[in-house]
Amino acid sequence: MINFLQATIPFPSIDIGVGLAEGPGDVVASLQILLVLTVLTLAPAILILMTSFTRTVIVLSFIRNAVGTNQVPPNQVLIGLALFLTAFIMGPALSSVYTEAVLPYINGELGLEEMWEAGLAPVREFMFKHTREKDLEMFIVMQGGERPASPEDVDTFTLIPSFVISELKTAFQLGFVIFIPFLVIDMVVASTLMGMGMMMLPPVMISLPFKILLFVLVDGWHLIVRSLLASFS
Repeated sequence: MINFLQATIPFPSIDIGVGLAEGPGDVVASLQILLVLTVLTLAPAILILMTSFTRTVIVLSFIRNAVGTNQVPPNQVLIGLALFLTAFIMGPALSSVYTEAVLPYINGELGLEEMWEAGLAPVREFMFKHTREKDLEMFIVMQGGERPASPEDVDTFTLIPSFVISELKTAFQLGFVIFIPFLVIDMVVASTLMGMGMMMLPPVMISLPFKILLFVLVDGWHLIVRSLLASFS
């Protein structure tokens, strides 16, 4: 059986080595490969910090904590939903990156540096749209630079942290609004139990079904996702 598999199925061989470059073209190709590997290494950080993923996953986590269901939905479901919502929200920007940067680079119409600038422009536009001026001004002042005359004068490495803390504030604001109705239920249940003298009964056991019922009756997931999408419009 093993001889039959070896005879019919070709197994590819992998050879990784380091050799001397025979010309400038080999050096450029090696540098391009190194740059691509570096971008792939930073891809998780780019996905988390330069897109709508941060706000989305934090708000979804607030929902689970507010309802009090501990690990339901599990982390895999929340992160998967956050990833698909991020792809939906970032769809226009990603489409612009592909049509204006990736596709021309594949066709040989743009060089590597031009491709990088063209692909970064839609992402920067998205970040500028959702970055508070106060946060951006703070990083520019701390950097010691002059006030930029236009968005193009703002460095990307200054824009990214400004965008992140703006997203964190917006996510916590949405989380606060989410917590209010469930907090009211917890307070009502705790006050009722204390009035009945049932001190030893954990209020969470009584309030949890009511919070789940409220969340289902108001179609909570629909409302939360719609609010998230509307916050990026």
